[in-house]
Amino acid sequence: CLSNQLEIRANNIKWLQLFEDDQARSSLLALHPPDDPAQVVALYLYGSWWSVNDVVRTSCKSRTDLLPVQSLMERLVMFLLSQVVERPSHEEALFSLHPRTESAKLLWRDGQAVGFYTVKHKGSLCDSWSSRCYQLPVLDTVLVRPSWRKRGLGLKMLSDFCSSFPSEQVLGISVPLSPSMIAVCRQFLQLNEDYRDRLYEVEAPGEWTQRRNIWLNIQLSRYSLSGDELYEVKGKNEVRVALAAAPAT
Repeated sequence: CLSNQLEIRANNIKWLQLFEDDQARSSLLALHPPDDPAQVVALYLYGSWWSVNDVVRTSCKSRTDLLPVQSLMERLVMFLLSQVVERPSHEEALFSLHPRTESAKLLWRDGQAVGFYTVKHKGSLCDSWSSRCYQLPVLDTVLVRPSWRKRGLGLKMLSDFCSSFPSEQVLGISVPLSPSMIAVCRQFLQLNEDYRDRLYEVEAPGEWTQRRNIWLNIQLSRYSLSGDELYEVKGKNEVRVALAAAPAT
């Protein structure tokens, strides 16, 4: 029982907001160590406390591989992966909150959720305060749990995204690309030459002036890696770009 492991008191419970701009409608009560509010260990669901590891698991044998996120529980699992699971103590989450209606797929392996990716569809609004719409499908965020990396799962999700839009001439990936995402793109484009002229890194909403061909950038050595940071090389100068995506290998 979780209550035997960590005493439930006012100083170690808090409300978690699940979605962007949705504070009152979808929040969950969470349990955390008194000295580390960022380390959520349990959630209050259906009248009981459940460990985070139990919530991201499934007993459904048919739930395997990449599956669309449809139910509220699946959106909760995606929230936990991006905000809670395997999050280093006292560090900020890798992602901002996703909208309630975000288009996404969860990746399931061995009865547990191990990653996800989200998509901004062509014609969807870029934000809630303007009328700008995406001009092409965009792979927006990709995450693979640290304990499941180096197994080709990032490549699998990029391949799935690209194959989901066979009629689109151009596809995008949100900037900036993390070092491991660049490595995934390089491997994917080496294996799939047809996409070399179709895959771009883009800034919203993805007008032509906001697109740069990823394969061309790789061939011209416009990306270089230094530790955990990504540098975009422009001539003799290197401009540091903050990482916005989790490693995807």
